[in-house]
Amino acid sequence: MQRIANLLVFKDDKVLLMKKPRRGWYVAPGGKMEPGESVYTAACREFAEETGALPEDVHLKGVYTMVIRDDQDEQTLDEWMLFTFVARGLSGVPMEENREGKLEWHDAAELGTLPMAEGDRTNLMFAVSSPGIQYGTFIYTQDFRLIREEIQRSEERMEP
Repeated sequence: MQRIANLLVFKDDKVLLMKKPRRGWYVAPGGKMEPGESVYTAACREFAEETGALPEDVHLKGVYTMVIRDDQDEQTLDEWMLFTFVARGLSGVPMEENREGKLEWHDAAELGTLPMAEGDRTNLMFAVSSPGIQYGTFIYTQDFRLIREEIQRSEERMEP
């Protein structure tokens, strides 16, 4: 199963997103983990490679299973794990464009309306607005229409 790590910078009520050319959808910068690499290292490495900047104050916000199903027989065609991180700061100036797409700052409130996969919308909105960690499964058709999502959340409470 493929493992993907992405990282959303959330600073001054703005988020740094990448607009992918194929569908025109927005995503958090990220990509495939390398063998033996930790999810944290992968998220920071992929972010730096795609933006030219370094994330600061990085925290895990979500762990997700992403599934693509055949429209006809509901057979699983593809499945991967997604680890979503949020950073509250940034060192350096992000580039404007790379081979993956265009980088743009947006108001965090726009996460509810920008074109993107619905699972991404769910996990990125949680990453900027809620404490704790979110877990879930997103099941899509081959054309990325969301069929179903299952979400769980946890927030650690420290006893005195």
